[in-house]
Amino acid sequence: MTVALIAAALVALGFVLRLPGRVVLRLLGMLWLGVLVAHLALPSGHPLAAALGGDWRSWAALGLGVALVLLYRAVLVQLKNRARPVAVAEGGTFSTAELDRYARHIVLREVGGMGQRRLKEAKVLVVGAGGLGSPALLYLAAAGVGTIGVIDDDEVSNSNLQRQVIHTDARIGQPKVFSAEGAMKALNPFIAVKPYNRRLGAAEAEALFAEYDLILDGSDNFDTRYMVNAAAVAAKRPLLSAAITQWEGQISLYDPAKGAPCYACIFPERPADGLAPACAVAGVMGALPGVVGSMMAVEAIKEITGAGEGLRGRMLIYDALYGESRQIMLKRSSGCAVCGG
Repeated sequence: MTVALIAAALVALGFVLRLPGRVVLRLLGMLWLGVLVAHLALPSGHPLAAALGGDWRSWAALGLGVALVLLYRAVLVQLKNRARPVAVAEGGTFSTAELDRYARHIVLREVGGMGQRRLKEAKVLVVGAGGLGSPALLYLAAAGVGTIGVIDDDEVSNSNLQRQVIHTDARIGQPKVFSAEGAMKALNPFIAVKPYNRRLGAAEAEALFAEYDLILDGSDNFDTRYMVNAAAVAAKRPLLSAAITQWEGQISLYDPAKGAPCYACIFPERPADGLAPACAVAGVMGALPGVVGSMMAVEAIKEITGAGEGLRGRMLIYDALYGESRQIMLKRSSGCAVCGG
């Protein structure tokens, strides 16, 4: 009777304090162990042993019975988890888990169920898994873009972690595309990720771009930007390109196939050495690529779903140091050597 009262008091205490069930079970287990030890340690007929009731054999049997019940329950939970479907539903439909995951998108008038389906069916390639690619990849994955490709030949280094939030300290030395793949799949198991652990070459760029609906360029050098633009024009794919330095970033959607300029229309020649130094030389505020990279994800979602008005023919410039943004209207160049104006 004494043990039963103590056990009831522990359960009541757990209810009042809102303790997790496993904590209450541990307290009860400690109580049982104390009673068992007391019966084994105290001589037969001792008043405390009599107050606890029974003998060590009955308490051992009780503990074994409870352990078997808990083990049986744990096995059932494991079997249910293994039987629970986690893959993306076939045929363009959504599983119950996906509907719950994307509910905040689906209730948006500008996205809705049809827009979310477009995201699921979309294929987006991101060039670069660095400062701009990190937030863009994470938000594209979270948004439910069905297939995300990422190409980069670099490895995670300690100096990356000040701004490249898709990577972690534990993955220093790992290829960035595999680090990014792990982070995206951990965030959303309902998407497919295609990592390309190599430097993008001009010979393969056009064919690779043709496999995707939209290209995002987060590279950090002009040679790659011009090559990506030429391949996107040849493959007739829209290109979301962004760049950052120090405290400022810019982003635009280049799409000559739909009347907008290409990157080379706006920047026909690369700047002279020293006029636009890389982040490694000029520095960059750590959160800036998070802002601009997130803008890339926003514009990608808009482009895929058809929501709002994109940056086709407009450039958005963001000045983080003074908290200002401005837009510049862009036009095609009649003498563009890449898209022909």
